[in-house]
This record gives sequence, structure tokens and C-alpha cells, in this order.
Amino acid sequence: MTAPDLKADLHHYLQSARDALLWKLEGLSEYDVRRPLTPTGTNLLGLVKHVAGVELGYLGDTFGRPSGEPLPWLEDGAEPNADMWATADESRAYVVELYRRAWAHADATIDALAPDTIGKVPWWPDGKDEVTLHHAVVRVIADTHRHAGHADILRELMDGTVGMNKDKDSMAPGDAAWWESHRSRLEGVAREAGRDT
Repeated sequence: MTAPDLKADLHHYLQSARDALLWKLEGLSEYDVRRPLTPTGTNLLGLVKHVAGVELGYLGDTFGRPSGEPLPWLEDGAEPNADMWATADESRAYVVELYRRAWAHADATIDALAPDTIGKVPWWPDGKDEVTLHHAVVRVIADTHRHAGHADILRELMDGTVGMNKDKDSMAPGDAAWWESHRSRLEGVAREAGRDT
């Protein structure tokens, strides 16, 4: 595979994860995009804020291409986990636009550098901090898809919206009654299996 083909392939999977993650915000209130739905506080807008920082770090700073975006939640002395939630002052529009600027910056890095370009991850230990651009892009793809999966679950819990994007849900066919019957069947199987332990 040529370098341009490799980069196009990587970019396709990165962009599909980006788009899926942002789609999960559509149609929700400001409360719902911030609403913590797990014991650790996982929420939709926080996931977007987090991956913006991931892209700017791995596909910017790591390759000597700082974006200039202020990210106070990642500075020394910042509150722990501050990149995983948006304050009341950080609007959805602000976080989404930050993420889009992070995309543009990351895409410019991917376009400008060869896949075997070596970068240094500033927050990794000395001597173990070198990565290729290819490795960094794969890492960001994996992280973004992981968080898009978190977003899938959060959104389904909120209002039943499922799927990869609005045009392709990637779900088995079935109406609400079928899915309830399916879920009930799985609950029965789980209870039966649980009796054996």
C-alpha cells in the first residue's frame, strides 16, 4: 500500500469515528449532552471534549506541531478528569467547534508528514516516548472508536437512539416490540445461567 493510500484508509476510519461521536449529540438538550449516566460520570459532551484533546496531543504536540488551542483542563494542576466533562461555561457549540478545529489540525499533520515520521509523546516517559505517525493515528482511531462506543450506549439509555450514524444504524431489523421481546429473552437466559453459578 502506498503512503497516500495508507493515509487515506486511516483517515476514513478516523473520520467515521468522529462523525459517529458528534451524531450522538444531535437532538439532545444541553442537560442531556452533559448528563452523567455511569457511576464514573461518563457523558456525551465530555467524551467529545476528551477526544479533542487526544487529537491535539497525539497528532499535534507529539510531532512538534502545537495547535495553540488553550486546553486548561490538561495543564499541570488542573482538576483530575477535567477533560471528561464540560463546565456550564463551555457550551456545546464551543466543545464541538474545538473538536472540529482539532480535526483540521490533526488532518494537516497527517497530510504533511510521512507515516514513518517519528514523534515524541510529551507525557510519556523519556526513552519510551517515540512513535511513528502511523502508530499515533492508529492510537487515535482506537481511542475515538472506543469513546464512540461509549456514546452509543449513553444515547441508547437516554432515548433509544442506536446505530453508527443517522443513515446507517447497523442494527438487526426489528420494531420496538421485537427488541423488547429480544431483551426479555436475553434476561431469561442470563437468569438461567446465573442459577448454575
